[in-house]
Amino acid sequence: MAKIGYGIAVKVLEQLGSLTYQELSSAWGVRSDLEKLKDTVSTIKAVLLDAEEKQASDHRLNHWLGKLRDVLHDAENVLDEFNYRVLLKEVMKKYGSTSKKVRDFFSSSNPLASRFKLAHKIKDVRKRVDDIAADKDKFNLAQRVEDRKTTMHKRDMTHSFVNPSDVISRDDDKRKIIHLLMQQDSGRNVSVIPIIGIGGLGKTTIAKLVYRDEGVVSHFELRMWVCISEDFDVTRLIKEILKSAIGSIDENLGVDQLQIRLREFLKEKKFLLVLDDVWNEDRNKWIELEALLLGAGGCNGSKIIVTNTE
Repeated sequence: MAKIGYGIAVKVLEQLGSLTYQELSSAWGVRSDLEKLKDTVSTIKAVLLDAEEKQASDHRLNHWLGKLRDVLHDAENVLDEFNYRVLLKEVMKKYGSTSKKVRDFFSSSNPLASRFKLAHKIKDVRKRVDDIAADKDKFNLAQRVEDRKTTMHKRDMTHSFVNPSDVISRDDDKRKIIHLLMQQDSGRNVSVIPIIGIGGLGKTTIAKLVYRDEGVVSHFELRMWVCISEDFDVTRLIKEILKSAIGSIDENLGVDQLQIRLREFLKEKKFLLVLDDVWNEDRNKWIELEALLLGAGGCNGSKIIVTNTE
Protein backbone atom coordinates (compact mmCIF):
# COMPACT_ATOMS: atom_id res chain seq x y z
CA MET A 1 0.00 0.00 0.00
CA ALA A 2 3.11 2.16 -0.31
CA LYS A 3 2.34 5.78 -1.15
CA ILE A 4 -1.29 5.00 -1.99
CA GLY A 5 -2.61 7.14 0.86
CA TYR A 6 -0.09 9.84 -0.01
CA GLY A 7 -1.24 9.84 -3.64
CA ILE A 8 -4.91 10.15 -2.68
CA ALA A 9 -4.09 13.00 -0.28
CA VAL A 10 -2.29 14.83 -3.10
CA LYS A 11 -5.34 14.43 -5.37
CA VAL A 12 -7.73 15.71 -2.69
CA LEU A 13 -5.53 18.75 -2.06
CA GLU A 14 -5.36 19.44 -5.81
CA GLN A 15 -9.16 19.49 -5.90
CA LEU A 16 -9.45 21.70 -2.82
CA GLY A 17 -6.82 24.08 -4.19
CA SER A 18 -8.82 24.76 -7.34
CA LEU A 19 -9.76 28.43 -7.69
CA THR A 20 -13.24 27.38 -8.75
CA TYR A 21 -13.74 25.45 -5.51
CA GLN A 22 -12.63 28.47 -3.52
CA GLU A 23 -14.97 30.81 -5.38
CA LEU A 24 -18.06 28.59 -5.29
CA SER A 25 -17.77 27.04 -1.83
CA SER A 26 -19.14 30.19 -0.14
CA ALA A 27 -22.19 30.29 -2.39
CA TRP A 28 -22.89 26.67 -1.54
CA GLY A 29 -22.42 27.20 2.20
CA VAL A 30 -19.54 24.72 2.47
CA ARG A 31 -16.51 27.04 2.52
CA SER A 32 -15.73 26.46 6.19
CA ASP A 33 -15.92 22.67 5.90
CA LEU A 34 -13.79 22.59 2.75
CA GLU A 35 -11.15 24.85 4.32
CA LYS A 36 -11.02 22.65 7.44
CA LEU A 37 -10.79 19.55 5.25
CA LYS A 38 -7.90 21.09 3.32
CA ASP A 39 -6.04 21.96 6.54
CA THR A 40 -6.52 18.46 7.98
CA VAL A 41 -5.46 16.65 4.80
CA SER A 42 -2.39 18.91 4.54
CA THR A 43 -1.42 17.97 8.10
CA ILE A 44 -1.91 14.26 7.39
CA LYS A 45 0.01 14.41 4.11
CA ALA A 46 3.07 15.71 5.94
CA VAL A 47 3.44 12.45 7.90
CA LEU A 48 2.05 9.94 5.40
CA LEU A 49 5.38 9.02 3.80
CA ASP A 50 6.79 8.11 7.22
CA ALA A 51 3.62 6.20 8.13
CA GLU A 52 3.58 4.19 4.91
CA GLU A 53 7.23 3.24 5.40
CA LYS A 54 6.65 2.03 8.97
CA GLN A 55 3.32 0.24 8.51
CA ALA A 56 4.83 -3.18 7.72
CA SER A 57 6.15 -3.49 11.28
CA ASP A 58 3.18 -1.92 13.07
CA HIS A 59 -0.24 -3.59 12.81
CA ARG A 60 -2.07 -0.66 14.44
CA LEU A 61 -0.46 1.81 12.03
CA ASN A 62 -1.39 -0.41 9.08
CA HIS A 63 -5.00 -0.49 10.27
CA TRP A 64 -5.03 3.31 10.71
CA LEU A 65 -3.68 3.82 7.20
CA GLY A 66 -6.39 1.54 5.82
CA LYS A 67 -9.11 3.62 7.48
CA LEU A 68 -7.45 6.82 6.32
CA ARG A 69 -7.21 5.60 2.73
CA ASP A 70 -10.92 4.70 2.74
CA VAL A 71 -12.06 8.07 4.09
CA LEU A 72 -9.80 9.95 1.64
CA HIS A 73 -11.37 7.97 -1.20
CA ASP A 74 -14.77 9.04 0.14
CA ALA A 75 -13.60 12.66 0.31
CA GLU A 76 -12.40 12.46 -3.29
CA ASN A 77 -15.79 11.10 -4.39
CA VAL A 78 -17.70 13.82 -2.52
CA LEU A 79 -15.53 16.50 -4.13
CA ASP A 80 -16.19 14.93 -7.53
CA GLU A 81 -19.91 15.19 -6.79
CA PHE A 82 -19.49 18.84 -5.80
CA ASN A 83 -17.71 19.40 -9.12
CA TYR A 84 -20.57 17.65 -10.92
CA ARG A 85 -23.34 19.63 -9.18
CA VAL A 86 -21.68 23.00 -9.75
CA LEU A 87 -21.14 22.10 -13.38
CA LEU A 88 -24.79 21.07 -13.67
CA LYS A 89 -25.83 24.52 -12.44
CA GLU A 90 -23.58 26.22 -14.99
CA VAL A 91 -24.94 24.04 -17.80
CA MET A 92 -28.54 24.80 -16.83
CA LYS A 93 -27.73 28.52 -16.70
CA LYS A 94 -26.20 28.48 -20.17
CA TYR A 95 -28.55 26.10 -21.96
CA GLY A 96 -31.75 26.54 -19.96
CA SER A 97 -33.58 24.04 -17.78
CA THR A 98 -35.91 23.15 -20.65
CA SER A 99 -33.11 21.78 -22.82
CA LYS A 100 -33.89 18.10 -23.35
CA LYS A 101 -30.26 17.31 -24.10
CA VAL A 102 -29.17 18.78 -20.78
CA ARG A 103 -31.95 17.04 -18.84
CA ASP A 104 -31.16 13.69 -20.44
CA PHE A 105 -27.46 14.01 -19.66
CA PHE A 106 -27.75 15.02 -16.02
CA SER A 107 -31.11 13.52 -15.00
CA SER A 108 -31.22 15.90 -12.03
CA SER A 109 -34.00 15.87 -9.49
CA ASN A 110 -34.76 18.66 -7.00
CA PRO A 111 -31.61 20.85 -7.16
CA LEU A 112 -32.18 22.47 -3.75
CA ALA A 113 -32.58 19.10 -2.03
CA SER A 114 -29.46 17.83 -3.82
CA ARG A 115 -27.54 20.88 -2.63
CA PHE A 116 -28.47 20.35 1.03
CA LYS A 117 -27.70 16.65 0.75
CA LEU A 118 -24.28 17.36 -0.75
CA ALA A 119 -23.48 19.96 1.93
CA HIS A 120 -24.30 17.32 4.55
CA LYS A 121 -22.01 14.80 2.81
CA ILE A 122 -19.14 17.31 2.79
CA LYS A 123 -19.61 18.07 6.49
CA ASP A 124 -19.82 14.35 7.31
CA VAL A 125 -16.67 13.38 5.41
CA ARG A 126 -14.80 16.34 6.93
CA LYS A 127 -15.70 15.13 10.44
CA ARG A 128 -14.63 11.58 9.60
CA VAL A 129 -11.28 12.80 8.28
CA ASP A 130 -10.83 14.88 11.46
CA ASP A 131 -11.58 11.88 13.70
CA ILE A 132 -9.11 9.59 11.93
CA ALA A 133 -6.45 12.30 11.64
CA ALA A 134 -6.62 12.88 15.41
CA ASP A 135 -5.18 9.40 15.95
CA LYS A 136 -1.97 10.11 14.04
CA ASP A 137 -0.28 11.44 17.19
CA LYS A 138 -0.39 7.92 18.66
CA PHE A 139 2.29 6.76 16.22
CA ASN A 140 5.06 9.33 16.69
CA LEU A 141 5.30 10.04 12.97
CA ALA A 142 7.87 12.36 11.45
CA GLN A 143 7.14 14.92 8.76
CA ARG A 144 8.68 13.93 5.44
CA VAL A 145 8.90 15.53 2.01
CA GLU A 146 8.34 13.51 -1.17
CA ASP A 147 11.76 12.97 -2.76
CA ARG A 148 10.33 12.86 -6.28
CA LYS A 149 8.18 15.52 -7.91
CA THR A 150 5.27 13.13 -8.19
CA THR A 151 2.71 15.84 -8.70
CA MET A 152 4.69 17.42 -11.53
CA HIS A 153 4.35 14.53 -13.99
CA LYS A 154 2.82 15.56 -17.29
CA ARG A 155 -0.62 14.00 -16.93
CA ASP A 156 -4.32 14.77 -17.22
CA MET A 157 -5.99 16.84 -14.51
CA THR A 158 -8.95 14.54 -14.16
CA HIS A 159 -10.69 16.63 -11.52
CA SER A 160 -10.53 20.06 -13.19
CA PHE A 161 -13.62 22.08 -14.08
CA VAL A 162 -14.53 22.43 -17.74
CA ASN A 163 -16.76 24.60 -19.89
CA PRO A 164 -20.43 23.55 -19.98
CA SER A 165 -20.23 23.12 -23.77
CA ASP A 166 -17.53 20.48 -23.28
CA VAL A 167 -19.85 18.47 -21.03
CA ILE A 168 -22.59 18.39 -23.61
CA SER A 169 -20.12 17.27 -26.28
CA ARG A 170 -19.01 14.37 -24.02
CA ASP A 171 -22.52 12.98 -23.80
CA ASP A 172 -21.67 10.89 -26.87
CA ASP A 173 -18.54 9.48 -25.18
CA LYS A 174 -20.57 8.40 -22.18
CA ARG A 175 -23.30 6.86 -24.32
CA LYS A 176 -20.81 4.94 -26.50
CA ILE A 177 -19.01 3.47 -23.49
CA ILE A 178 -22.29 2.41 -21.87
CA HIS A 179 -23.30 0.76 -25.16
CA LEU A 180 -20.06 -1.25 -25.11
CA LEU A 181 -20.69 -2.26 -21.50
CA MET A 182 -24.13 -3.61 -22.31
CA GLN A 183 -22.97 -5.74 -25.24
CA GLN A 184 -22.66 -9.50 -24.83
CA ASP A 185 -19.37 -10.77 -26.24
CA SER A 186 -19.58 -14.16 -27.87
CA GLY A 187 -16.77 -16.51 -26.99
CA ARG A 188 -15.43 -14.70 -23.92
CA ASN A 189 -16.89 -13.94 -20.53
CA VAL A 190 -14.77 -10.88 -19.71
CA SER A 191 -13.73 -8.11 -22.10
CA VAL A 192 -11.63 -4.98 -21.69
CA ILE A 193 -12.68 -1.44 -22.69
CA PRO A 194 -9.84 1.14 -22.71
CA ILE A 195 -10.53 4.87 -22.26
CA ILE A 196 -7.49 6.61 -23.71
CA GLY A 197 -6.97 10.24 -24.56
CA ILE A 198 -10.47 11.61 -23.95
CA GLY A 199 -10.06 15.31 -23.30
CA GLY A 200 -12.36 17.89 -21.76
CA LEU A 201 -13.93 16.14 -18.79
CA GLY A 202 -10.98 13.80 -18.30
CA LYS A 203 -10.89 10.04 -18.52
CA THR A 204 -11.54 9.42 -14.84
CA THR A 205 -14.58 11.69 -14.79
CA ILE A 206 -16.03 10.02 -17.89
CA ALA A 207 -15.46 6.62 -16.25
CA LYS A 208 -17.18 7.78 -13.05
CA LEU A 209 -20.19 9.09 -14.95
CA VAL A 210 -20.48 5.70 -16.62
CA TYR A 211 -19.83 3.80 -13.38
CA ARG A 212 -22.63 5.67 -11.57
CA ASP A 213 -25.15 5.52 -14.40
CA GLU A 214 -28.40 3.93 -13.18
CA GLY A 215 -28.54 1.55 -16.13
CA VAL A 216 -24.97 0.38 -15.48
CA VAL A 217 -25.63 -0.06 -11.75
CA SER A 218 -28.62 -2.31 -12.43
CA HIS A 219 -26.89 -4.21 -15.27
CA PHE A 220 -23.94 -5.51 -13.23
CA GLU A 221 -24.22 -7.70 -10.15
CA LEU A 222 -20.92 -6.38 -8.83
CA ARG A 223 -18.99 -3.15 -9.48
CA MET A 224 -15.43 -2.45 -8.34
CA TRP A 225 -13.19 0.61 -8.68
CA VAL A 226 -9.42 0.53 -8.15
CA CYS A 227 -6.99 3.42 -8.64
CA ILE A 228 -3.64 2.13 -9.90
CA SER A 229 -1.33 5.12 -10.64
CA GLU A 230 2.38 4.22 -10.63
CA ASP A 231 2.37 1.40 -8.07
CA PHE A 232 1.52 -1.45 -10.46
CA ASP A 233 2.10 -4.37 -8.10
CA VAL A 234 -0.14 -7.30 -9.03
CA THR A 235 -0.44 -8.61 -5.47
CA ARG A 236 -1.45 -5.17 -4.20
CA LEU A 237 -3.97 -4.79 -7.01
CA ILE A 238 -5.61 -8.13 -6.19
CA LYS A 239 -5.96 -6.94 -2.59
CA GLU A 240 -7.45 -3.62 -3.70
CA ILE A 241 -9.92 -5.36 -6.02
CA LEU A 242 -11.03 -7.66 -3.19
CA LYS A 243 -11.34 -4.73 -0.79
CA SER A 244 -13.45 -2.84 -3.30
CA ALA A 245 -15.67 -5.90 -3.68
CA ILE A 246 -16.03 -7.12 -0.09
CA GLY A 247 -14.77 -4.28 2.10
CA SER A 248 -11.87 -5.94 3.90
CA ILE A 249 -9.47 -8.88 3.62
CA ASP A 250 -6.80 -10.66 5.62
CA GLU A 251 -3.64 -8.67 4.83
CA ASN A 252 -1.49 -11.72 5.60
CA LEU A 253 -2.82 -13.81 2.70
CA GLY A 254 -0.21 -14.84 0.14
CA VAL A 255 -0.57 -14.20 -3.57
CA ASP A 256 -1.83 -17.74 -4.31
CA GLN A 257 -4.49 -17.48 -1.60
CA LEU A 258 -5.50 -14.03 -2.86
CA GLN A 259 -5.94 -15.34 -6.39
CA ILE A 260 -8.11 -18.20 -5.14
CA ARG A 261 -10.25 -15.78 -3.11
CA LEU A 262 -10.66 -13.50 -6.12
CA ARG A 263 -11.68 -16.33 -8.44
CA GLU A 264 -14.13 -17.69 -5.85
CA PHE A 265 -15.74 -14.29 -5.38
CA LEU A 266 -16.02 -13.37 -9.07
CA LYS A 267 -17.14 -16.82 -10.21
CA GLU A 268 -20.50 -16.72 -12.02
CA LYS A 269 -20.99 -13.01 -11.31
CA LYS A 270 -21.45 -10.37 -13.99
CA PHE A 271 -19.00 -7.74 -12.80
CA LEU A 272 -17.67 -4.34 -13.83
CA LEU A 273 -14.13 -3.48 -12.77
CA VAL A 274 -12.61 -0.04 -13.38
CA LEU A 275 -8.80 0.15 -13.29
CA ASP A 276 -8.27 3.90 -13.10
CA ASP A 277 -5.18 5.99 -13.82
CA VAL A 278 -2.91 3.28 -15.26
CA TRP A 279 0.63 4.45 -15.90
CA ASN A 280 2.61 1.21 -16.05
CA GLU A 281 3.71 -0.08 -19.44
CA ASP A 282 5.41 -3.30 -18.25
CA ARG A 283 3.88 -5.84 -20.63
CA ASN A 284 4.69 -8.82 -18.40
CA LYS A 285 2.81 -7.35 -15.44
CA TRP A 286 -0.16 -6.59 -17.66
CA ILE A 287 -0.18 -10.15 -19.01
CA GLU A 288 -0.11 -11.52 -15.45
CA LEU A 289 -3.01 -9.34 -14.30
CA GLU A 290 -5.00 -9.86 -17.51
CA ALA A 291 -4.67 -13.65 -17.29
CA LEU A 292 -5.94 -13.58 -13.71
CA LEU A 293 -8.92 -11.32 -14.42
CA LEU A 294 -9.96 -12.91 -17.70
CA GLY A 295 -9.76 -16.34 -16.10
CA ALA A 296 -11.66 -15.35 -12.97
CA GLY A 297 -14.85 -17.05 -14.13
CA GLY A 298 -17.14 -14.03 -14.32
CA CYS A 299 -20.42 -14.39 -16.20
CA ASN A 300 -20.63 -13.53 -19.88
CA GLY A 301 -20.89 -9.77 -20.22
CA SER A 302 -18.43 -8.92 -17.43
CA LYS A 303 -16.33 -5.88 -18.33
CA ILE A 304 -13.09 -4.19 -17.33
CA ILE A 305 -12.66 -0.46 -18.02
CA VAL A 306 -9.06 0.79 -18.11
CA THR A 307 -8.26 4.52 -18.07
CA ASN A 308 -4.71 5.51 -18.84
CA THR A 309 -2.48 8.28 -20.11
CA GLU A 310 -1.50 8.63 -23.72
